[in-house]
Amino acid sequence: MSKITFRERARYWFDNTMSRGTASLIGWLAVVSVGLIVVVAVLTMWLAPGEPEGVGHMGEVLWIALMHALTPGKVASDKGSLAYMTVMFICSLGGLFIVSMLVGLLSNGLKQRVDRLRRGRSRIVESGHTVILGWSDQVFTIVSELIKAHASQKGSVIAVLAERDKLEMEEAIREHVGDLGRTRVVCRTGRPTEPRDLALMNLAAARSVVVLSPGGDDPDAHVIKILLALAKRHGAHPPVVAGLTSSRNIAAARLAGGPDVHLVDSDDTASRLIVQSSRQSGMSVVCMDLLNFDGGEIYLRTPKKLVGVTYGEALHAYQTASAIGLRRPSGVVLNPPADTVINADDEIVVIAHDDSHVRLAAGKPAIDESAIVTAGAAPTEPERTLLLNWNGRAEQIIRYLDGYVAPGSVLEVATDHPKAGADLEGLRNLTVNVKDCDTTDRFALESLGVGLFQHVIVLSDDRYDPHHADTRTLMTLLQLRDMQSTLREHYSIVSEMHDENNRALAEVTEADDIVISDTVIGLLLAQLAENRHLADVFAYLFDSRGSEIYPRPAGDYVKTGTRVSFATVVESARRRGETAIGYRNATARNDPPHYGIVLNPDKSEQIVLGRRDSVIVLAER
Repeated sequence: MSKITFRERARYWFDNTMSRGTASLIGWLAVVSVGLIVVVAVLTMWLAPGEPEGVGHMGEVLWIALMHALTPGKVASDKGSLAYMTVMFICSLGGLFIVSMLVGLLSNGLKQRVDRLRRGRSRIVESGHTVILGWSDQVFTIVSELIKAHASQKGSVIAVLAERDKLEMEEAIREHVGDLGRTRVVCRTGRPTEPRDLALMNLAAARSVVVLSPGGDDPDAHVIKILLALAKRHGAHPPVVAGLTSSRNIAAARLAGGPDVHLVDSDDTASRLIVQSSRQSGMSVVCMDLLNFDGGEIYLRTPKKLVGVTYGEALHAYQTASAIGLRRPSGVVLNPPADTVINADDEIVVIAHDDSHVRLAAGKPAIDESAIVTAGAAPTEPERTLLLNWNGRAEQIIRYLDGYVAPGSVLEVATDHPKAGADLEGLRNLTVNVKDCDTTDRFALESLGVGLFQHVIVLSDDRYDPHHADTRTLMTLLQLRDMQSTLREHYSIVSEMHDENNRALAEVTEADDIVISDTVIGLLLAQLAENRHLADVFAYLFDSRGSEIYPRPAGDYVKTGTRVSFATVVESARRRGETAIGYRNATARNDPPHYGIVLNPDKSEQIVLGRRDSVIVLAER
């Protein structure tokens, strides 16, 4: 091994000091400047003693040399001997070099500092803010809904941390969300999986944390890694809500996140909503209305004045809110039996347009007994359902559908997807047949005999990117609409899509329901970020067990064509063991954004329900 020379050691030390940044470079420039000034002063005293006139000691010469170094143009006014002028000229040239270097270093250092600020690497000094970790299209839905939820709050803050440029994130949010109202959105660039970057978000003072599932391959692994980073952080952090794409990763995510994390299974939630929407027209619109902060929202209220009252009596207790169930120590139950007594440790689950609207009515509502209709439940019969296309959640959808339909029901799967029909053993009520079919081809669709089915489900094909998959779905919907019009066939159509912007295009097809899965999950995450206790309520709503949302013929509840109060509709549903939460006007079923659905009307509101209108109830099947 060769011996390291002094020159190599000196050069190594110099390289290390130069690499320390702008401050180190300015330090070396100061050393060079001092050296230049001292050399110039010595040369002046030696070669031109007594110049300039009146200067007699070293301090004055050093000052003159300093001025020439800092102001190179000063040499133009110098007078003296050739030696003096030569030395000052050399000093000015050296000063020109030094000043130029200094300006460049300061400019570069300032630019680096500004770039660092623009990249968003400073620590957030906020409290009570909502933190979003990660980036996906769901961030726009979540930010938009949180802005609505905080509309009456001054100084609310949403903080986003993602591996994207700070300015890009802020511009994208402004473009997609628009007016931010009173809410400030603060973006920081960093890796949510790094505890050091998480420290930028001031998690200890935050109100809640939302972990997004990104796009790309294996997104759940990224979410689990963020949960591990949160768990590794020293110190407390607020409740965490995280979205996962696959049910298979729930156990690992729960272990990584611990008890303070609530997990939203995206595939499971979307699958349940697609199945329910395929059976009850308008179900997705009702759920979207309950999940967003625009219309009816779900609240939990402590029933101080309703303790000892039965649930059936509580249905009429609120004038501008609708009771839908109870949150008990044992869990949430929606539409419990009417004789269920409300206890002091219960909370009433209500739908209201705003928190301030949850007030008790002044008295009992007027009920029109003559308008109430008594009708028996319709018997369940085997059904025929057509499933077009295939994706990763298709198997889950089929298994949930199997829990709804009567024995002897048939499901036809039409797709050219290579994985279609795999792993479908153990179905109890459904017989599944798989046919090869290009679902965008008109002749292939006609050969299926679509008119023989009561329900059609159009899934998004996961072999294509989301934009192309939505385009193919639109083509299929247009073909189905034309077939319905030409052949005069009648069947419900529910479609799954990715992009909310394609909903307006899909409305042309007049599909009964369009489920935008990413938007639904974004809305659910926003709701749970505001109140994680609602998780049990929404889990109950999307479950096939217990009471669910059903739009049922208005004629089963009140006399059609008769003006009645909504309180009369509520009373009619109560006598059937159901909870009425709204109605649907059939003439407006294709009019966005609510498609004829009215949730939580005032109990005294006078309405006229037609033969084709529906009452929206919570009921057992």
